[in-house]
Amino acid sequence: MREILKSSTGGTNTDLAENVLVTLSQKEPPEGYSRLVKKFPNCTFNFYALEEWDGLWHFGIPDDSPRLSELLRQATVLLVDWTLPNIEQVPNLKIVQLSISGFDRVVKQPLYTDTGITFCTSNGIYSTKIAEHVFLTLLSIRNSFDQLLSQQHSRIWDDIAYPRPKDLSGTTIGILGYGSIGRQVARIASGLGMKIHAYTASPRPTPASRADRGYILPGTGDRNGQLPDAWFSGTDKPSLHTFLSGVDVLVCSLPLTDLTRHMLSTAEFEILGRRKAYVVNVSRGGIIDHDALTKALKAGLLAGASLDVTEPEPLPTDSELWTMRDVVITPHISGTGRGYVARVVDLLEANLERLSAGESMFNVVKRGRGY
Repeated sequence: MREILKSSTGGTNTDLAENVLVTLSQKEPPEGYSRLVKKFPNCTFNFYALEEWDGLWHFGIPDDSPRLSELLRQATVLLVDWTLPNIEQVPNLKIVQLSISGFDRVVKQPLYTDTGITFCTSNGIYSTKIAEHVFLTLLSIRNSFDQLLSQQHSRIWDDIAYPRPKDLSGTTIGILGYGSIGRQVARIASGLGMKIHAYTASPRPTPASRADRGYILPGTGDRNGQLPDAWFSGTDKPSLHTFLSGVDVLVCSLPLTDLTRHMLSTAEFEILGRRKAYVVNVSRGGIIDHDALTKALKAGLLAGASLDVTEPEPLPTDSELWTMRDVVITPHISGTGRGYVARVVDLLEANLERLSAGESMFNVVKRGRGY
């Protein structure tokens, strides 16, 4: 472990008095940290630098530092990724602010399952980069960009061989999970002239029910839910199939839960095949039955697939998906970009402000739903 400690100083007029511990795998406190320290003078802030992230799916903050043990014991608010402490390490903890948006990595950890601690995700901070990735890969497949790039590398100018695809204007994009990512995808799709169909688990019959009450980056997304041309909802297969039947491009941006695991399988790909749709998955690999997807692609039912996430990860080297035409596979990097740690700090600041005002915090995980 490497430790860098900062204590709170400075001031504004807030009565919030919490012991906030920020743990991140970087050597120095993140951008915006000093602003927090000054803004909440009655809070105690500490930063602890964990070792650099060295692998997937690691759990548990090791109890190998007396200083870290004491910081954890004192903490009432903890900023962390998904490397959670054990329950006995944090006897005073009330709130966990995660630096990740996908809660499936946390949902079965004891600190969540066996306590009443409030958990907040970082939904909203990754939406812009992930939406860019959706259209980067979708447009690459539709416009045979691999062929064009190959011709360039071979110094070939051949406009005759170009397949001349149709543009996206007038096509229908179905967004499976209309959260912060889905809403930013819709914003871009609207600019491309696409029709937008949104799918949510619960009905959204009124303007108020369609509003996004989570954390939103300024100038992004669809805060009031005004972009979709049609809304669909449900947790049953008939509702899902009705939604899929009108889709030309399907974007998966919903959380992975027991209800959504393998939500897309043989029957769903057959329905999507009626319009020879494209499938883009930027949520979790477990949403898709990859054996069924492979068969659908081999049978020519789908026009293509973009998979930033797979099941398992990494995708096995013997998977047929690696070499399939019109399939783009990326190593779970759609949300990776510079400046995201600063955005996490901005979100923590917003939640501390709301906590101080007695308001509901952003992105509180609803127990029982798992997101």
